[in-house]
Amino acid sequence: MKKILLVVAVVALYILHQDIWFWRSSYLVFGFIPIGLFYQGMFSVAAALLMWLLVTFAWPSHLEKEVEKANPGEDEAR
Repeated sequence: MKKILLVVAVVALYILHQDIWFWRSSYLVFGFIPIGLFYQGMFSVAAALLMWLLVTFAWPSHLEKEVEKANPGEDEAR
C-alpha cells in the first residue's frame, strides 16, 4: 500500500509541475515575490520531501545486501 501511495505522489507531483495556471498572473506573494516563483519554490520543497519519503520507504535495500555479500572486506580495506 505504501508503494502505491508513493507512486501516486510522484505522478501528482509530475502533474503539478506543469504550472500553466500562473503564467499570466501578476499577483505578488508577500508583496514582492511573483506567484510563479513562489509556486516553484514550494514545488522544490515538496519534491525534496517526496525524495526523502522515497529513500526512506522505497529504497531497494536488497541491492545493498547483494553488494555487501560480493565485497565482504571492502570496509576494512579503507
